[in-house]
Amino acid sequence: MTIILQSDDIKKCVQLNKELIPIIEDAFKSLAKGNTIMPPILRLDVHKYNGETDVKAAYIEGLDSYAIKVASGFFDNPKLGIPSSNGMMILLDSQTGVIKSVLLDKGYLTDVRTAIAGSIAAKYLSNLESTKAGIIGAGLQARLQLEALKLVRPIDTAFVWSRNATKVEKFVKEIEYLNLKIEICKSPEELITKSDIVVTTTPSKSPLIKSDWIKKGLHITAMGSDAEEKNELDPNILKKCDYYIPDSQSQTAVLGELHHAIENNILPSKVKFKELGDIILDLSLGRKNNDDITICDLTGTGVQDTAIARYTFDLAMSKNLGTKV
Repeated sequence: MTIILQSDDIKKCVQLNKELIPIIEDAFKSLAKGNTIMPPILRLDVHKYNGETDVKAAYIEGLDSYAIKVASGFFDNPKLGIPSSNGMMILLDSQTGVIKSVLLDKGYLTDVRTAIAGSIAAKYLSNLESTKAGIIGAGLQARLQLEALKLVRPIDTAFVWSRNATKVEKFVKEIEYLNLKIEICKSPEELITKSDIVVTTTPSKSPLIKSDWIKKGLHITAMGSDAEEKNELDPNILKKCDYYIPDSQSQTAVLGELHHAIENNILPSKVKFKELGDIILDLSLGRKNNDDITICDLTGTGVQDTAIARYTFDLAMSKNLGTKV
């Protein structure tokens, strides 16, 4: 028997809140401990329509189920009046491979777990007293990242920049419910100088943040670069910062900001960094003082998908949701 969970069922179970933080933290810890089988990401690019589809999966040792996730990002979709992201997750029994559930979330769970990963990065790497957040980008993930930041830091001001002025104005109206002071910046440099925490949420293929702009105490979460050609940060920033933390170095060396630092001979290919899961397990491996500059490079991991799919399924079963087939 397989349970089909529609998007409405899923949203009755999962919201962007503090309850999700330990769920995703545990996933990162499992990855750091080596208790996870996580294959490389399979990606299909559809250049004609400015789109891509990723397949991610992970088995976490000891758990009775694991997820395979198919997620797409078609970045011209907003022009058509539809979201950029879409997708679904499949939950399989770890012992038999039988499909336990198909979660037709339309990308919702991916969006939420990505935002929670951003909040976890800020929780463990930014200064505790950070109140000013800079958001580069003005799409759905930009909004969710800002909302997630408020779960872990006393954010009272948001600085926003995007290439699209019309999109920024719409974004500002969309985040009014967060009750923040909001300022639209004229440039990424202005945003950097005013912010304690910066989150980049774009599919940019050329750096938006220059190394010369980086100041002491800044934390940056770069989550837009999840393909070889994407690049939001000047690669020199990775050498300049005090702590560079990837979600999964095997991925960031190929797909993330680290990829560009290695490709440009700024960092050696054999360099080894502590990952986000390592920092969660041992805080002493991360930020030491308020002047440290920290960078978290998020490419999105299959363990996050397995964690949130399992969590959603368990809640749905407790609420007797879904269709049995």
